[in-house]
Amino acid sequence: MNVLPLKKRNRRKLPQREWRLPGINWRRIAALLAFFGLAAALAYGLMLALDQPIRVVSVEGKFQRVSPVQIEQAVTSGLHEGFMSADLEKVRRRVEELPWVDRARIQRRWPDGLRVEITEQVAAARWGEAGLLNTRGELFLPNARHVPPELPRLTGPEGTEWQVAQRYLAAQGRLIEAGLRLAALDLDARGAWQLELSNGISVRLGRRQVDDRLDRFIQAAVPTIGGRAEDIAYVDMRYSNGFAVGWKRAGGVARTDEPAKPKPATPPPHFTA
Repeated sequence: MNVLPLKKRNRRKLPQREWRLPGINWRRIAALLAFFGLAAALAYGLMLALDQPIRVVSVEGKFQRVSPVQIEQAVTSGLHEGFMSADLEKVRRRVEELPWVDRARIQRRWPDGLRVEITEQVAAARWGEAGLLNTRGELFLPNARHVPPELPRLTGPEGTEWQVAQRYLAAQGRLIEAGLRLAALDLDARGAWQLELSNGISVRLGRRQVDDRLDRFIQAAVPTIGGRAEDIAYVDMRYSNGFAVGWKRAGGVARTDEPAKPKPATPPPHFTA
């Protein structure tokens, strides 16, 4: 057997690659930095040129309780910034701190003015002796100098303004359908409710089943006491199946010991405006 010698393969050496970080173009970076710096300087210079002192304050809105002079004073009081640097949110909060201001909207008006749009509070009810509630049931003025006497009077423990207002709105709508009007609503410290109607009758609802008792008053008590409002001091609905009537007398109020049995419900009288 002939053994042939193996030929040695030619092994070429591959050139070794050298890894290098890409070169940094310092000139380009410097040019970009110079450009942005110049742009920032121009913007700052432009802002300084436009940041003129505020000289004009225009006030818009329907005014009954707030005067435009009060609004202007609230805007300019403590305002040291110029047209561009003025903090409009801060100005808005300062204006809304005025007693009868509900909402304020502040806008810049070129070149050196501010536009102020005002929405006044709407008093929907009295709270206690001198407080005023708005249409959202919020106590916006705890000690009003002038309380409109035609507003309904709501009372309750501190912090219950919204709860009492919601109860008033619900009861008022149902009473109007029955031809009655709610003049006052009271929530005492024990959680008991009492209504006072515009005809002078007080309705005691107590703490439990308030809605059911109000329904029973409208369906059973109103037809019973109809036409005798001037003789009645109160109607007590805190009974499971009836109610009691307190009658006015020369010497005071005569209370009935036994609750009156409710009559069959009759449709409430229809009233037209």
